[in-house]
Amino acid sequence: MHLLLVHSLFFSFGLVRAAVTAYGPHVQSPFGTTTAASASYTGSASYDRTVLQPPPPPNPPPPTQFNVDLQTGDVSGVSIQQQGSFFGFSIEFSVTTQVPFTPISSSFLQVPFLNLMANLRQRGGSVRVRVGGNTQETATLVASTPDGAALEKDYAGITNPTATPPLVFTNEIIKMMAEISALTNVYWYMGVPFNDTQHWRLQIAEVGEAMLGNYLIGLQGGNEPDLYSRHGHRPDSYSPQDYTNEFGLLIDAMNADSNIPNKNLLIGPNLAGVWSPTDIWETGFATDYNQNLAALGVERYPTDNCYAQFGIGTPRSGQEMFPTFLTHQAGKSIVAEFPGAPAYAQSVGKPFIMSETNTASCGGFPGLSDSFGAALWGIDYALQLAYSNFSTVLFHVGGQSVYYNPFTPPVRNQSTYQQWTIGPVYYSALVVAEALGSSNIAQVLDLQANDGNDYTPGYAIYENGQPVRVALTNFVTDPDGDSDYTASISIGGTVPAQVQVKYLLAPSVSELYNFTWAGQTFGGPFSSDGRLNGTLDIQTIPCDQTNNVCRVKVPAPGFALVFLTNNALSESDQTSTMTFPTTAYTNLHGGPTITIDPSVLATSNGEKGFANALAGTSKGRQMSNALGFAQALPSLVGVMAGALMIGRLALMR
Repeated sequence: MHLLLVHSLFFSFGLVRAAVTAYGPHVQSPFGTTTAASASYTGSASYDRTVLQPPPPPNPPPPTQFNVDLQTGDVSGVSIQQQGSFFGFSIEFSVTTQVPFTPISSSFLQVPFLNLMANLRQRGGSVRVRVGGNTQETATLVASTPDGAALEKDYAGITNPTATPPLVFTNEIIKMMAEISALTNVYWYMGVPFNDTQHWRLQIAEVGEAMLGNYLIGLQGGNEPDLYSRHGHRPDSYSPQDYTNEFGLLIDAMNADSNIPNKNLLIGPNLAGVWSPTDIWETGFATDYNQNLAALGVERYPTDNCYAQFGIGTPRSGQEMFPTFLTHQAGKSIVAEFPGAPAYAQSVGKPFIMSETNTASCGGFPGLSDSFGAALWGIDYALQLAYSNFSTVLFHVGGQSVYYNPFTPPVRNQSTYQQWTIGPVYYSALVVAEALGSSNIAQVLDLQANDGNDYTPGYAIYENGQPVRVALTNFVTDPDGDSDYTASISIGGTVPAQVQVKYLLAPSVSELYNFTWAGQTFGGPFSSDGRLNGTLDIQTIPCDQTNNVCRVKVPAPGFALVFLTNNALSESDQTSTMTFPTTAYTNLHGGPTITIDPSVLATSNGEKGFANALAGTSKGRQMSNALGFAQALPSLVGVMAGALMIGRLALMR
């Protein structure tokens, strides 16, 4: 076995200059050489500045005046009750020590990540995060590694088209997850490796349940099994029945394992789209294994960019695909791929979840996946899934070599603590969390607004039979303002004295950074510590009591979240967010950390006394000319600038 070990050190030497390599869910590519002193940068997809041309306004244009008549009481067509944590994230297992954690140990957590999760916790009550993907399938939990790393990759063992290396990891990874949960109320999905069904590796379930407790809410059994034969992991004859049979073997193994007390956390079939859910239901999967299932799950991307990455599939460009994302039909088309599936899940008493998704598989498209248009698409897509009775959607987070990340740590220390890049899909998550609120009884209704116009979708959010919020999108880019529209809202023929509105805005759907949500922003690349900056701007709009309408204008492009009551606003964003300021500094180039008292985590399932270990995730083997150790993280210096060290709690309200 050829393991490239990842080392992580505290040091106070001079500046380091090195080329490093990022590993994403679909591709590995070298970072450009850079110096911490100059903070110059080239090469990584996550910071590609490609800007597309926004589609012209449609012809004929959408009507710019229309009514939104909301009903009350027993409203037909509303969704099942949804939780404020509906919109979550799926983090590729191999990049966990880039995103949530630093490469030091469980004593060091990424401050920007904590802040990003705290933002969502404040609005939706909790957050759901999956750690998995292709790399979960070959992951092996071990007691320790030769060099004390928490995560290592066996590049000699690569056997699939997406160049996914097998992983070896220690319980330090799960310990860090538990400590994140204790601080930000994150609930986790993980996965049982499915590459060897004769010798199940159940340690991830054993340690996961022991350390995470109730914060572990699901264990995937197989990741995209309908692609196994294509990737060479099963024979060509591999069928839905074969998968169901193997899932049964997993259940038998878990039932025989006394170290797994909770036997009902499994999630399947987690299909990519080659098989249909019906193919699996017909095997008896959901009924025969019902008592062991926590949920039924699928994975889906609306398209792919695999030709650009691997030379396979259909050539596509972001410019060509851009208009297809800027319509209401985009989200509806994905839902249409699962006819009857949410209803079937309800009939067997299980939630139906979208376990992994984003703009396009194989890393997304430059200029599209990282654009304001993707933020608008993400909002409409997520609300369409909620309306269609999915119970969760998890947007994927890859490495530095993808375009669609909701958030990305830096490739190199920029000598300031504000170093993360926040992508458009994170804005989508923030908006959807506020739209659904923290009551966990929100029901979503697609209004078919503006006579069902594809460019101006709208949703109503109900609680206890009463409309509390309205979500309005304008997909059109029109700098002249001719495509701005006004929605005249009424509620059962009456209106409140006023409504309050938050806007998500940017000059164009092709804008890459500096979007604003209610006047606040995470800024541009390398500029965020996970906290919103700027003055909060909530618009108060008086309603027309004579005509019983509240007229809300939505710019082109833009999104408006209309709060129909003061309670609806306070529920979605109750108080100032508890965040983790980066005001203390380590000896590592002035990089900031904050510290918290171990007693804060004393009641967490994560504090089990397991040995600390070092972590890393990337393939890079170029040697630093200052230290002579294997560089494996794009942000070996930069992540230190956002570290959280167990010691003394510093919180900002």
